[in-house]
Amino acid sequence: MQMPVNYEKLIKDLVTPLVVHPEDLMVKMFSEDEAMLTLQVFVHADDLGRVIGKNGRIANAIRTIAYASASRESKKITINIDSF
Repeated sequence: MQMPVNYEKLIKDLVTPLVVHPEDLMVKMFSEDEAMLTLQVFVHADDLGRVIGKNGRIANAIRTIAYASASRESKKITINIDSF
């Protein structure tokens, strides 16, 4: 039996090395049910481009890792990235 994944920690661990202002990084889970998760990632405005990447490549890589983890639990996950 597999241990459940802490998606907030997973995303935080993936994004922290990318940002200049890690103290401003926040990951919030907005909804969770048996089949669907929604996470909101907030970063400092200066770090938004670093986390999204050119043509969204970094954001897509983060989402792919999260999707792979969620699929092991038969869940779907949505990750939104924003600045504040």
